[in-house]
Amino acid sequence: MKAQTKETQATMTPQKSLDFLKEGNIRFQNNLKADRNLSEQVKDTSQGQFPFATILSCIDSRVSSELIFDQGLGDIFSVRIAGNFVNSDILGSMEFACKLAGTKLVVVLGHTACGAVKGACDDAKLGNLTGMLAKIKPAVNAVLEPQDNSLRNSSNIKFVNNVSTKNVELTIDNIIKESPVLAEMHNSGELKIIGAMYDVSTGKVLFYD
Repeated sequence: MKAQTKETQATMTPQKSLDFLKEGNIRFQNNLKADRNLSEQVKDTSQGQFPFATILSCIDSRVSSELIFDQGLGDIFSVRIAGNFVNSDILGSMEFACKLAGTKLVVVLGHTACGAVKGACDDAKLGNLTGMLAKIKPAVNAVLEPQDNSLRNSSNIKFVNNVSTKNVELTIDNIIKESPVLAEMHNSGELKIIGAMYDVSTGKVLFYD
């Protein structure tokens, strides 16, 4: 499989880009890999890059977008931060990726058993982590069940995963609300912005499309 070029990027649509990621995740689940020469891709991308998708995911060591979607060099922009939320710097990076570099798809990728979400559920306090986890607290508060506070913590993995899902939804809302550039592209159909959840126990990505 060759690296993306300006010509191949131009043929990509939001739906085709999504299909590429879905096909890649199926390969990953079945321990298959597309036939690609990474050394050759280094040379092919040395003069430019033409990715088709931008993926916002957690820094979790088990959730490498290039691996779980079986993508090569120059295929995707990968934005990573604990808890996969957005701030102005991340939004600026995504605006570059989509408006200037031409990606057709944004995926906000959460995952099961997320440590950052667990920390937010437990109201953890530690240095700069305290302020970072505060960005995830709206998702914790938005999940109404269970109401028993003794069950609204990291020991309740169902609650944690429900918060992770809600966090993906709220992050998409924030992208559209806080980035007029991306919102306009999304509303015009030039760009698709969707959520997804990666299961760390199966390797499967569930897309919310």
